[in-house]
Amino acid sequence: MRKTTRRRGWKKGIVIIISIFLFLAVGFGIFVIILANKMSLLPSMSFEEMLGYTTKNRKDAVITVGIVDKAGASFTVYGENATVLPNHEYIYEIGSITKTFTTSLLCKAIHEGKVKLADSIDRYLELPPKAYYPSLKRLVTHTSGYKSHYLNKQMVRNFLRGEKNLFYGISTEALNKKIGQVSLEDKDYPFAYSNFGLSVVGSALAGLYGSDFTTVMNDFIKFDLKLPNTAISDGTGDLQGYWRWNPDDGFIPAGAIVSTINDMMKYLQLHMREELPYLSMGHEALARVSMAKHYGELVFRADATGIGWMIDAKNNLIWHNGGTSNFNSYMAFDKEKQLGVVILSNLPLRYRIPATIMGAKLITELQKKND
Repeated sequence: MRKTTRRRGWKKGIVIIISIFLFLAVGFGIFVIILANKMSLLPSMSFEEMLGYTTKNRKDAVITVGIVDKAGASFTVYGENATVLPNHEYIYEIGSITKTFTTSLLCKAIHEGKVKLADSIDRYLELPPKAYYPSLKRLVTHTSGYKSHYLNKQMVRNFLRGEKNLFYGISTEALNKKIGQVSLEDKDYPFAYSNFGLSVVGSALAGLYGSDFTTVMNDFIKFDLKLPNTAISDGTGDLQGYWRWNPDDGFIPAGAIVSTINDMMKYLQLHMREELPYLSMGHEALARVSMAKHYGELVFRADATGIGWMIDAKNNLIWHNGGTSNFNSYMAFDKEKQLGVVILSNLPLRYRIPATIMGAKLITELQKKND
């Protein structure tokens, strides 16, 4: 009887661990695009057709599409069956686009001479003595060797309690402790997207500025970027399904910002038009990436990483995407043509066609019109 009980407990534990990893595999920071059975039709679909299919008979759909060009910026809100809704600015989780905010703050610190990309993180964090800790450069290019995340007891507790955000309650202190436990070699690892690594960047910035990351980032957003409706999430908004966060959670730098379409279009303009000159250093290719998914003429790709940004050299795009349990997002811009798009969706990443694919299609269509 006791062996049977142990065996059942062991099997349950394995199921829990597998379930957690599956959840995390579709959490914020996804670059593997998950599509429904419409994949075979993608090459022939226009942006409007993708939007119509994704919102078909989906009563709660609220997808906001922003377009930025030389003339300015405008947006449209779409609901069920791609019906145009009143131009309300909804509050969306932007998921891993948060990482570009974290690295934008890093660019400011570099510009001010407070930090260098080559610096090791133990220069800004109190960590156990060790022969090697990764540099900021390796962290922002996802070549540090850190995994996307490291399973711990808090994640298991979150899963068992039905918490949507499995990173909830993992403190910065716990994150920093894990840094000291992970051993890496002094080398450039192959590109491996890491929520943990970008969270470490945020922790280092908090150490540099002598405050918690939430305070430092909210001040940067308010006073430097001047975005009035963007902040670290407090779990509230005018849509449903926001993740909970504690103010000192360690993974906040990787995916906890909420924003509105006008703020995100302004943020895109700040980067595309180089209105804050130090932001442009984030767009320079620092590490090679080989990632390309072909859907006919539509290609979702990255050839390099900058300081937190993905670079599609073939299509002259700088971009990032994001996804949480109930939201997914995409932004991209072409500096040469001065074109950019932002798509904010309140639908799960795995639902039909995600914002990334729709956004890639839209920016491609706009580029062709401007040739």
